[in-house]
Amino acid sequence: MTSLAALKPGATLGVIAPAGPPKPGQLELVPALLAAHGFVAKIFPGCAGPAQFDYLAASDAQRLADLHAAFADPEVDAVLCLRGGYGCGRLLAGIDTALLRAHPKLLIGYSDITALHGLLDTLGLPGLHAPMPTSDLLHPEAGPDAERLFGLLRSGLRAGDAIAAPPLEPHPLSRGDAAEGRLIGGNLAVFASLVGTPWLPDARGAILFLEDISEEPYRVDRMLGQLRHAGVLDAAAGFLIGSFSDAAAPDAQLIDYLGGLGKPILAGWPSGHCRPNVPLPMGLRVRMDVTGRSLSVL
Repeated sequence: MTSLAALKPGATLGVIAPAGPPKPGQLELVPALLAAHGFVAKIFPGCAGPAQFDYLAASDAQRLADLHAAFADPEVDAVLCLRGGYGCGRLLAGIDTALLRAHPKLLIGYSDITALHGLLDTLGLPGLHAPMPTSDLLHPEAGPDAERLFGLLRSGLRAGDAIAAPPLEPHPLSRGDAAEGRLIGGNLAVFASLVGTPWLPDARGAILFLEDISEEPYRVDRMLGQLRHAGVLDAAAGFLIGSFSDAAAPDAQLIDYLGGLGKPILAGWPSGHCRPNVPLPMGLRVRMDVTGRSLSVL
């Protein structure tokens, strides 16, 4: 995969909630948010609940039905996840992969949505690791992130395009020159949970992106160890390190597991549970330029 197609003006985004529920009063604001950026929202039923276990937006059956319906719906041009949280992993075994192949659409989201990006990667379909409405874009300070995301949807991404991001400061974990490969990964905890399942992306020759939130260094250590034992770290061509927020920085653990592999590392990339949260084209081949602190589509 070498590009993401641009969406036409007035395109319809199918809004689904495959993971957690929105807070009261948030869902009603989503159509106006999308309209302000030139898109039409089609809200699927599970977004409105009823929530299950307090942490799932709706039942597994409803959330799975919404995902299938959004991909199959001829009116929907791309699929936007409402928020993360937890729940996507519960859907993986029930997803109709033939339906997704027959109706390939861009899936937009991050955090728990990493599980769905993993499945899409095994199908050869791209996704967009990017901010979501109720967890990010409705925040008063999210204007630049919203402009960046919706601008990318309008323009698309083609070979040779740089992935737009604020200027990167030098980072002590960065090392090496450059690496090229398919971009995989996302939230470390969710990605590590895919080990041993059919939905773990093939890391051979890939650029592995990792980010997380509220994970103490010893837990990051455990998850990196799991990826090492599974051969993921040895297989990757390089590492793109995003935000590790709301806990002590796991720099020592990251360098312990990654630094001795002799592979390029670009750290401090502004994607993940942070602001700015730069959209990343999962599944596309990219060039990671450590020296220039940049990322571009091949």
